[in-house]
Amino acid sequence: MSLLKTTPVAVGADGGATKPVKKLKDNDRVVKHILTALALVSVAIIFFIIVFTLYNSWDAITEIGILDFVFGTSWVPGQEKFGAAALIIGTILVTIGSMVICIPLGVASAIFLSEIASNRTRNILKPICEVFAGIPSVIFGFIGIMVFVPLLVDVFPNQASGACWLAASFVLGIMALPTVMSVSDDALKAVPQSYREASLAMGATKWETIRKVVFPAAISGVSAAIILGIGRAMGETMAVIMVAGNAAVIPDPFYNIFSTIRTITASIALEMPDIEIGSVHYSSLFLLALILMVFVVAINLLARYVIDSNKRKMGISSGKKKRFDPEKYIPDNVKELWTVHKNMIFKIAIIVVFFVFIALMLSLFMDMAIAVCFSAVIMAAYVALTYFTSRRSNPRVVEKASFLGLTAAVVVILAILVFMIYYIVVNGAPAISWEFLTEAPSRGGREGGIAPAILGTIELIIGTAIIALPLGVVTGIWLGLYSSKGKVTTLVRNAIDALNGTPSIVFGLFGMAVFVVMAGWGFSLLAGCLTLAFMILPVIIRTTEEAVIAVPHDLLEASMAMGASKWQSIYKVILPAAMGGIMTGSILGLGRAAGETAPIMFTATTAFVATTHVSGLMDPVMALPYHLYYLAMEVPNSTEAQFGTALVLLIMVLIMFGLASVVRYRYSKNLKW
Repeated sequence: MSLLKTTPVAVGADGGATKPVKKLKDNDRVVKHILTALALVSVAIIFFIIVFTLYNSWDAITEIGILDFVFGTSWVPGQEKFGAAALIIGTILVTIGSMVICIPLGVASAIFLSEIASNRTRNILKPICEVFAGIPSVIFGFIGIMVFVPLLVDVFPNQASGACWLAASFVLGIMALPTVMSVSDDALKAVPQSYREASLAMGATKWETIRKVVFPAAISGVSAAIILGIGRAMGETMAVIMVAGNAAVIPDPFYNIFSTIRTITASIALEMPDIEIGSVHYSSLFLLALILMVFVVAINLLARYVIDSNKRKMGISSGKKKRFDPEKYIPDNVKELWTVHKNMIFKIAIIVVFFVFIALMLSLFMDMAIAVCFSAVIMAAYVALTYFTSRRSNPRVVEKASFLGLTAAVVVILAILVFMIYYIVVNGAPAISWEFLTEAPSRGGREGGIAPAILGTIELIIGTAIIALPLGVVTGIWLGLYSSKGKVTTLVRNAIDALNGTPSIVFGLFGMAVFVVMAGWGFSLLAGCLTLAFMILPVIIRTTEEAVIAVPHDLLEASMAMGASKWQSIYKVILPAAMGGIMTGSILGLGRAAGETAPIMFTATTAFVATTHVSGLMDPVMALPYHLYYLAMEVPNSTEAQFGTALVLLIMVLIMFGLASVVRYRYSKNLKW
């Protein structure tokens, strides 16, 4: 790192600073005020979104009643019936089904990567597994309707349709895998190495160490990973629309996994385009969005609390304890029960989940009562076998068998990823040609190309970057280096975290109401860019804040001790050192924006644009995610164009995520602390 060129500190006869030093301080004060003002703009945007959603929900709350709305079983907007129980239950059922698939695979894979895989294997496998996070949800939905839904119809021909609760649960379970796996891996890695060494020194096998020492120590972080996975699945929109069937009914019987189902997000996305602005129906959709925000935000805040609590217990965080501590409201006997028996409680929860899953699967072939009995016998046999083998078997044999199972989980994930990419590449490559990439679509998208969609996607990314990056980076710098500790700063951080977990469909609803309707812009590039910018703003803020905080504070103090102002020190010392983290977060945020469908389908996109020229700010645009959704759901006999669009979108997004990985790796090599 080059030495900072600074103005020497000169002292006058009276001991005061000379004019150059005073000028530096004045300039620093001005910079601080500018940063604060820009940061407050971001904060104002965040709070405005929350307040605006509540405001537009008020008519539904007053006219329908919150209890009648939540517990009403009939959702028929044409008859002015707005009972959201079927939608809420549908959301919960799909989420539960996805977790049955996601939790075993995600946690097992995290254990393998953290505790079993070599450093070389881990460095290869983890980026590959994290590719899941970069695949847009519309591609998951597309593969679902092209592969999984027809497979269900073939395997279970007596069922009415393959688009059902089971299909949605499977797709969402695969989508939530990166979240559960990544956070669980971080939790396991946070367990001090001394725990492992002490256990091994006492004669325990590696598997016994993992099972009885490492995993119990990381149970809070793993629980947080599962909670975040639940939030991820609960807030998904496009994939659910494409594979769930979208009938606003409660499954009958309740356990019928082949019943069509509709979630809260799907209702908002399907009904919002044709709605009368200001009607009770309009307000009801905002109330649905508010309920969804409450669910997801509560889940994410709970996960954040669990993670922070685990860090404090591990001695990772030395920060002050939050004034609000939920633990003091928990009875001592409950805390003692959890502390002593948390491992057993976790095991029982896993057994219950698998018991329900096996019973549901067996119910496809036999009466439900008989299926429950068979499931109980199977799980009892499993528990007995586990107990017997743990007591009588050779620990080394048990270890090898366990490691084999963990390895199998990683293989399953890799197989799913490889299949998805292979399936899209093999089927999409024949559609790729110069004409396909450079021409406008024709015949409803069956012929021609996707040039307007490619151009529109690039325009949306550039516009989003221009709006989000300055505000997000500046706010992150202000939070990390200028803001003082207190209630206001804590409130700001909580608001940012809350909005970070808000489903994208809520941003789409907000963008349509504010930019399309209230501002009178209509469907336009500007409306889409602003909506996407607001959506990724929390991500950029938090990654920037974490990046600047990660730089040792000694560097800032050393620079200021040499006579530099605080802003000079930040600009020439802190920011260059934190640039890797800032760039990585920014690229990942823009990559997410490039693959989103729900926010832009309400604000910016249109089915067709005849020209391949650059659009004006007030013109609607085509975009690859929405174009793929439109072709898959609305245009029959367009299979080749669908696969070609999916391949181009996948390549574009994966390039951005790959670039983020390269940037992160390059800058991490240059860090010396």
